[in-house]
Amino acid sequence: MPVESCIPIIPSADLKKSLRLWVDGLEFSIISEMHKDEKLSFCMLQKGDLWFMLNRRAGNPVKPDDYNGIQLYRAPKDIHETRERLKSLGYKVSELEDREYGQTEFFLIDDDGFSHCFGVPTQK
Repeated sequence: MPVESCIPIIPSADLKKSLRLWVDGLEFSIISEMHKDEKLSFCMLQKGDLWFMLNRRAGNPVKPDDYNGIQLYRAPKDIHETRERLKSLGYKVSELEDREYGQTEFFLIDDDGFSHCFGVPTQK
């Protein structure tokens, strides 16, 4: 059976904090959410054809030092606008770098310690 879609599940220590990046910074919409013990425990997010699930991380909410987690690579329509938007929301974003493999990229680390890379083909 072929796979028709894939929805990454992103664990979070604090969903409300994570939603600031996903909704305010990256302009995703909350499609559904669930609460457990009066705390937000799950959100389904969508932007166009992109879907992500965020859920409350099980166990210790503090990220272990040796935890890599997930890495997300995004291709924005306008990398400069996206970088400035995230920067204006207080996220520490790296400088734009032209990579030897033909991409111009910047990174940010979110509040859960996940690396988010944003890249577009380098313009000559």
